[in-house]
Amino acid sequence: MNPASSTIKDAPESFGGILKSIGPGLIISAAIVGSGELIVTTKLGAEQGFSLLWFIIVGCFIKVFVQVELGRYAITQSKSTLDALNSVPGPRILNAGWMVWVWIIMFIATFFQLGGIVKSIAGVFTLGGSQLKEIYWAMIIAGSCSILLTIGRYQFIEKFSTIMVAIFTLFTIAALVSLHWTDYAIQPQDIISGLTFEIPDKITTAFAAFGIIGVGASELIYYPYWCLEKGYASAVGTQEIDPSTGHPTAAWTQRAQGWIRVLKIDAWVSMVIYTGATIAFYLLGAAVLHSQGLEVSNDTLMPVLSKMYEETFGRVGLWVFIIGAFIVLYSTVFIATATNSRLFADIFRVFRIIDPKDSNARLTITRWTCLLLPVVYFLISLIFVKEPVGLVFAGAIGQALMLPFLSGAALYFHYYVTPNQLKPKLLWVIIVWISAVLMASVGIYQIYDKLK
Repeated sequence: MNPASSTIKDAPESFGGILKSIGPGLIISAAIVGSGELIVTTKLGAEQGFSLLWFIIVGCFIKVFVQVELGRYAITQSKSTLDALNSVPGPRILNAGWMVWVWIIMFIATFFQLGGIVKSIAGVFTLGGSQLKEIYWAMIIAGSCSILLTIGRYQFIEKFSTIMVAIFTLFTIAALVSLHWTDYAIQPQDIISGLTFEIPDKITTAFAAFGIIGVGASELIYYPYWCLEKGYASAVGTQEIDPSTGHPTAAWTQRAQGWIRVLKIDAWVSMVIYTGATIAFYLLGAAVLHSQGLEVSNDTLMPVLSKMYEETFGRVGLWVFIIGAFIVLYSTVFIATATNSRLFADIFRVFRIIDPKDSNARLTITRWTCLLLPVVYFLISLIFVKEPVGLVFAGAIGQALMLPFLSGAALYFHYYVTPNQLKPKLLWVIIVWISAVLMASVGIYQIYDKLK
């Protein structure tokens, strides 16, 4: 008797049914379209102009293949990302595999990134003329995030993030289109120059951007959790083996193939959303900030970023920026906290601190972590009060360093875990390899650059 039989169901075939089934990608889009796009991508555009537009597009596109492979493992094995990383062969310490320990380093680095975002959100209110000190705004932001997540569930998080992504996308499209009627109108030759595969002499910001734009390492970790929470794995059910062949049964394989198709559509829809938003931010930075020689730094972060909107919308643009920046940054903290709480509960399970089968203990840890993690972000923002950009970059570099390991894990799952009936076609595998090599190159470059 299959333990998941009560929830097993075939994947939807109709367009409407598929649209209702997608959701994890929208949550990931809300997490992606945040500090990386508003701060790191814009900073890259301000530094390099249009020349690295191709780099932004590749950075968003190439990682979706690894994302799908990690999602494929999650829904066919009914296991979380940490379970996946923990299954990779190699040395183990305290019940956890070496890749889990590597991930923990990146996980801690993202706390600094989120602390920088909390500080940046507080700076948004100060830019709007608030007389309340930034420290109090940071407390309000962290506190509201804790409360909303403590009382929320998956459906609430999905709807909340979807609304935020929709509003943000409208803001960025409007700002970019409005450039046409300013002195910073983007010309066809600007776009052509950005697609010529030019490599600048100093590419530290570019490689930090690669680590955080599109599906960064954090989002690659997050995505399988939301696929599980959405119910993809329970719909597929526990893998059924045909005793006569030793292979998965035809019925199970058909269900898995259907839900993998839904997963791919979900991933590509989210890719279109976050790639469009990322390109919009990069072009705004290149057209407005680079033209004026403005630098995105700790001291001038919010005033400089607001210039992009003031140049397109006039004085009203300041308020467009304030509202848009709040939506973008708050959604990042919100979704990251929601997922990090689940990761924290998984850490306790992987290290056998709690019974792996005790769902009540996991739920309790998740709720308490939702409550406490924003406090950690607030304390980090308080300690490093003058370094919001530096904190975001610390998280970006940590994510870039994790990319080679995640791409390697995706390849391992493809060759040694995924049933032959569910393996993708040769072209897909080739692109996964290209993605893995590029992601590994970014990580290796980061290590080389820091050692140098």
